[in-house]
Amino acid sequence: MRSMRTVRHLRAVGCRTSRRCLSTTSPRLTGEVRIVEVGPRDGLQNEKKSIELNTKLELISRLAQTGLRNIEAGSFVAPKWVPQVLQKPQVTHSLLQMANSADVFNHLLGHPPASLHPITYNYLVPNLKGLQNLLRASDSVQPANPRSEHSHNPHDPKTPPTPPSPKEQEEAEPAPITSTEDPNEMPSDTSGFKDAVKPDSSSATDTQTEISIFTAATEAFSKANTNCSIAESLTRCKDIVALAKSRDIPVRGYVSVALGCPYEGPDVAPSQVAEITASLLEMGVDEVSVADTTGMGTAPRTRDLLKTLSSVGIANQDLALHFHDTYGQALVNTVVGLEHGIRTFDSSVGGLGGCPFSKGATGNIATEDLVYCLHSLGATTGVNVDKIAEIGAWISTKLDRSNDSRAGKAVLARLHT
Repeated sequence: MRSMRTVRHLRAVGCRTSRRCLSTTSPRLTGEVRIVEVGPRDGLQNEKKSIELNTKLELISRLAQTGLRNIEAGSFVAPKWVPQVLQKPQVTHSLLQMANSADVFNHLLGHPPASLHPITYNYLVPNLKGLQNLLRASDSVQPANPRSEHSHNPHDPKTPPTPPSPKEQEEAEPAPITSTEDPNEMPSDTSGFKDAVKPDSSSATDTQTEISIFTAATEAFSKANTNCSIAESLTRCKDIVALAKSRDIPVRGYVSVALGCPYEGPDVAPSQVAEITASLLEMGVDEVSVADTTGMGTAPRTRDLLKTLSSVGIANQDLALHFHDTYGQALVNTVVGLEHGIRTFDSSVGGLGGCPFSKGATGNIATEDLVYCLHSLGATTGVNVDKIAEIGAWISTKLDRSNDSRAGKAVLARLHT
């Protein structure tokens, strides 16, 4: 693994000379925040109750109509990996939840749900075999109404994006969004939703497939989660990225336990997270989601981590933040990320999720809570919080679990009075 001195100058020496224009890194105006909905994958696979395929497909279909542009849909687990993991009772249910991902993939590719915008559907691939399984499934499905080779899709890496106007270029750099012109004026609950792209004839089929890979910030968690060292996991990731890029598939990376590990404690070295993140970006990953898997992160440690990432040359546009709300700090840490300039955050409808390797780790930050918070700060997400709240209540009922979104329950109370 490279030294921190080398990492610090990754961009300066031209390791990445061109800016990527993929779904995960398209320019965003000041105050615009992108939400990656992880409920159908990260959320459901960690829930105690299994869910039927039709219910999962309905969840994705409902989410597609809320204004979201990025949805995690499933995972592709290599068959030879299953027997080893099945020996660990805490993840048996996760495997059962992931087993229908091929069916989800085939359905979304052949019959994508209607949506307000083109949607990128993401699939976790833990190893090369998983990606090969996804590619086989892709090759066997004919996409619904495939695009003309001359049509332009801003989410397609094969076609250049439309050049931004001078005004957009001036606004492209993130700016603090913790205030508005009138500090007493509260945006509507669907901030940015009225201005969202209206449905058109191509919106139901103009989708993109993206994969995600993962590694960990501590050796103990890496060993428990993937049965290999960090270095070995990065080698696996490199092979996956190479194959994905040969097929023009965008790749998202995850760095787990970046702000606390169930085995090594809360003091994970920011320099370690930065080095791993740089390694993923250097091998061609398009965006890295830095994950507080255990929910141990605090505002000061989140700020220190982000400063370290910036100090080694990692751009905010290449990062996302993924918070769990175990200790009720997820929204606080989100605001820290916003103030630092991060504009992509992961969340899960209804606060679904957890972590099978981390006792006590509750679900991801609820999408309803995140959207409501962002809108109250003047940010634009394009997501309808009312619709998200209804979905959170619906899926919570389906799973016989409590709805973990405080904002979601409050929104529903308002809607039904």
